[in-house]
Amino acid sequence: MSTRTGALGKVLGKHPIGSLFVTPYVVFLAAVFAYPLGFAVYMSFHDYFFTAPGAIVERPFVGFENYVTVLSDPAVRRSFVNVGIFLLINVPLTVVLSLLLAYALNGAVRWRGFFRVSYYVPYVTASVAVVGVWLFLFNSNGLVNSVLGPLAPDPSWLVNSQLAMPTVAIYVTWKQLGFFILLYLAALQNVSKDLYEAASMDGAGRIKSFWNVTVPGVRPATTLVVLLATVTGANLFTEPYLLTGGGGPDGASASPVLIMYQRGIEQGNPDVGSAIGVLLVIGVLILALVERRFVGREDR
Repeated sequence: MSTRTGALGKVLGKHPIGSLFVTPYVVFLAAVFAYPLGFAVYMSFHDYFFTAPGAIVERPFVGFENYVTVLSDPAVRRSFVNVGIFLLINVPLTVVLSLLLAYALNGAVRWRGFFRVSYYVPYVTASVAVVGVWLFLFNSNGLVNSVLGPLAPDPSWLVNSQLAMPTVAIYVTWKQLGFFILLYLAALQNVSKDLYEAASMDGAGRIKSFWNVTVPGVRPATTLVVLLATVTGANLFTEPYLLTGGGGPDGASASPVLIMYQRGIEQGNPDVGSAIGVLLVIGVLILALVERRFVGREDR
């Protein structure tokens, strides 16, 4: 009995109640993330297709055939390039703007509460509701083109193969900015006021204090912001689906998740869609490890 109790104690640790509280979240992760990912890997290596409920059919193992199909598809390759362009615009903009705005809101600013709520409202507003405003702003006869006049691009923003994805990236940056501002506001509370006083005594102005005190002080938050922006950006779907009519023009704003939906659901090839998803997961993991190594290198 004592041996069994000792083994159970090693599994549960010194505080079994903690394991009890963690268990629901572990079950949630296994049910919502681990199992679907494992099943997607399984489908990507088989000739998998949808059938009627209860039907028993053979789904033979095909090795890397689905991956060859995916990698030889120009639309899939272009979608990965598109999301790369998106991340190159979205991630740096998100980091810079959210940090600067959080720094400003953390100071003695009039109507500070109002501005905090204003920046957060787009994040909690459904994309479907906000997209209509952006379509009004950036369509051919929209407000932006009216202001720009002869400087307006032709074709317009969302139907221009060169500008469609950058426009989507700016929209997503604006919509999600409030969430990342809150992360930086929380991080700024942990930056000691003594450091700013010391920098001031050394003759540092606001810009130098920001660069030498604030930026290093919120580096862990910056690592988190970069990783979250990368993961959410790589899963881009709703915005190009709504803003550009499903990845237009001619696939210029299509994302891998959008192509995965089209191939797997609309065209009935879940095995090919799963292969796209597995490649996307691998790509995001590699990118996240690289970002963690360089952006968060001073956290250790």
